[in-house]
This record gives sequence, C-alpha cells and structure tokens, in this order.
Amino acid sequence: MARNVVNIEEVSKAFDIRPLLDGVSLGVSEGERIGIVGRNGSGKSTLMKIIAGIEDPDAGRVTKTNAARIGILSQIDTAQENATVGDVVIGNREKHEWASDPLIREIFTGLFGGFDDHLFERVFASLSGGEKRRLFLLRILISAPNVLILDEPTNDLDVQTLAVLEDYLEDFNGCVIVVSHDRYFLDRTVDRIFALEEGGGLRQYPGNYSIYLDYKKAEEAEKQETQKPVIVEEKVVSPVTETKKRRRLSNWERREFAELEGKIAKLEADKTALEKKLATVAGNYSEVQKLYEQVETLKKNIDLSTERWLELAEMDS
Repeated sequence: MARNVVNIEEVSKAFDIRPLLDGVSLGVSEGERIGIVGRNGSGKSTLMKIIAGIEDPDAGRVTKTNAARIGILSQIDTAQENATVGDVVIGNREKHEWASDPLIREIFTGLFGGFDDHLFERVFASLSGGEKRRLFLLRILISAPNVLILDEPTNDLDVQTLAVLEDYLEDFNGCVIVVSHDRYFLDRTVDRIFALEEGGGLRQYPGNYSIYLDYKKAEEAEKQETQKPVIVEEKVVSPVTETKKRRRLSNWERREFAELEGKIAKLEADKTALEKKLATVAGNYSEVQKLYEQVETLKKNIDLSTERWLELAEMDS
C-alpha cells in the first residue's frame, strides 16, 4: 500500500462569517494525481495554500512526510518588477551549478524555446502575462518537487507550453494536485476528482473529469425525477368494476415475484463491488471506462427489476 505524503484532517476555514472549508479531509498518496473542482469562490485556492503551508486552517490539521517537497503554482505568483529572469529562477546560485542538468535544460528550452544568457538578463516587468506564468512554472519544476500543486495552470499558457507541461507530468513520479476548469487538461492529468460543494464539504469521485461530469449528470437527472410533481387523476370506479379488472398472479408470475427479490439483491451487491473496484483502478482510463459502463448497465437492470417487482407486488396485494 502506498503511504500518504500529505494528510488533511477535518480542516475548516472561513473568511468573515462565510465558511469556505468545513471539516474537509483528504489523503494524497505517493504518485497519486487528483483534481480539485468547484464553483468560483468555493475555496479551491485556499485549500491549496493550506496544503502548501502558505495559510493555516482555522481548525483541523495538515501533516506531511519529512520527504515531502511541495511546489505550488499559484494564480497570483509575483516577483519584484526590476528583478531579472535569472533572479526569479535561480536567485543567488550560479547558473553553471545546475545548467548542465539535461532535464532542467529540456524544461527551460520547452517553456522558453531556448537556453541562453539573454533570457536570464530580461527584466521581469518586461515579460508578458504568459511569459511570467511560464517563468514561475519553470522555477517550480527545476526545484524538483515530489508534490506538485497547480492552481489553474492553463491560465495564460499557450498550447505549446501546455504540451510541455503535460509531457512533463506524464513522466513525473510524484503527487500532482490540480485545480482547474479545463476539462481536457484534467482528463489528461488526473485519476480522481474531489469536488468542493455548497457549505464547504469535499466529495470524492473516481475517474477523470469526464467521468465526474457523467456522475453529476446522472445525479441531477435522478434529483429532477424525484422532484417531479405527481399528478393524480381522479376517477370514480365502482367497487364491483374494480374487482372485475384486478386479477390474481399466475403461477409463473408468482414464481417470478419470489425470485425478483433475490435477483435485485445480487444486482445491488454486484454494483457495490464494481464501484469499489472502480476506485482502485483510477490510473487506468480504459479499465475505468469499462467498469463505469458495467455499473451503468447494472443500474438499469436494477431499475427494471425493481419496477417489475413493484408491478407484481401491486397485483398480489
């Protein structure tokens, strides 16, 4: 079993009187890739800062292993306007100390299209919004984190830079936590989704963002179905007429009625087992998709069998 690199236990956080996080718990295992989603202002960025140690929770606790090295790409990273690219990326270190590292050169070249002194001398204030975003991403990646937090990483990044980041994440062995509204990026990079919901709760969904949307669509359809008003048509039927219309169950219908209860119980057990299995294969997209389709088929069979059971039960009453 992989151990948790980061543990969040019953964490709460509020601004003024508005609760953002309410008793949130989350464990991030070695090599795990998770996505955090939710409406704007739901507390996603706050949760990331609490994980990174930038902010403290009002209640609860965050624990990390001693080996955890966290790198966070924030939405509001900034630097001194008169600083150079070299100041931001390597600080007081000598460039030759790390410039020979092939991975660093590859990341640098991929993000900026080159590796030369002219780039190091450019002033931070002269960079475009996209270049500043790439600069902070570069600084994080070359610091060799094993827990990488990306808060809306696709903002201000062009297609080429996103491709470099996705390629890097494919070979990255550490934990990845992504906050994003970008469906394509989440589908490419995460195995589990955690949704921040109304009231500050956190709910887990297995699979990538597309599978999460399928779950939400099914939940919404079920909610609308249960809220649909029931229209009762008044109809006066004499007791004699009603008695004539009602019939008793035939022998084969009675046998079917008796068997349906066990059949429904088995279908429910099979569905539960598949849902548990689905949570364990989150990294294998094709397997997740196959299991998800099997779960949906079981749900339909359960609905049909339950509907038939109710029909026979009414006839038997």
